[in-house]
Amino acid sequence: MPAETLTSGMHEAFEDRFVPGLTHPLIDAPTDIVSRVDGAAQRRYNVYRNNVTVSLIDALVAIYPAIQRITGETFFRAMARFYVRASPPSSPLLFEYGRDFPEFIERYAYAREMPWLADTARVERAWLDAYHAADSSPLSFDRLAAVDAAELDGVRFVAHPATRIVRSRYPAVAIFVMNKQEGPVSPLCSSDQEDALITRPDGEVIVSRLAPGGAAFLSAMVTGQPLAHAVQIAAREYADFDLAQNMAAMISAGAFTDIHF
Repeated sequence: MPAETLTSGMHEAFEDRFVPGLTHPLIDAPTDIVSRVDGAAQRRYNVYRNNVTVSLIDALVAIYPAIQRITGETFFRAMARFYVRASPPSSPLLFEYGRDFPEFIERYAYAREMPWLADTARVERAWLDAYHAADSSPLSFDRLAAVDAAELDGVRFVAHPATRIVRSRYPAVAIFVMNKQEGPVSPLCSSDQEDALITRPDGEVIVSRLAPGGAAFLSAMVTGQPLAHAVQIAAREYADFDLAQNMAAMISAGAFTDIHF
């Protein structure tokens, strides 16, 4: 066996013993971590473990600041600590961490009195993904207006790389927007469901509320369905679906970059 292969295998075996305990306080340090002073190896491992846990919690704070503002710092960091123990990172990029945090929030017993919190977290995650998405010029109204009416039903739209859709039974858009910025928060009196459209036509991420049927319509368009079929899907969900209203809002928000025939 080549020396490089042997060394790599030994390194991976050590990682398998070393890494699991970094996010779980009940796992002792690997036995092959030694020290001349009794107990020092375990103490040092505990310090390293604490640093890793705190760093991952801080990463979640950076990714979900609006959620921390809603829950308060103490609640958020306690919830995040349980998440870190259950979901160690699978990527070296901290930006990628916490993608399933909204699903964890749904299962977190102490968050059950805030059933809208998970969807608000989904909007916040989509905001971050849109912020880091590739640049692209948004579709113009003139480009769409130039399409012959006879060809319009078969047109397929190309989604902007930043376009995201989040569906919610709760007013997740309003809750997110009011907690995204610092400052006083007005009481929210609405309980209406809100489907979110997240876009970044220029340098700024926009979070807007989709009109009735808009989420079904846009979801179909994003997957490559022709316009006529997307309208049918939206109308099955909402009989009074307004195509002109939805198209105008989506193009204004920069949801698309081009059209194909």
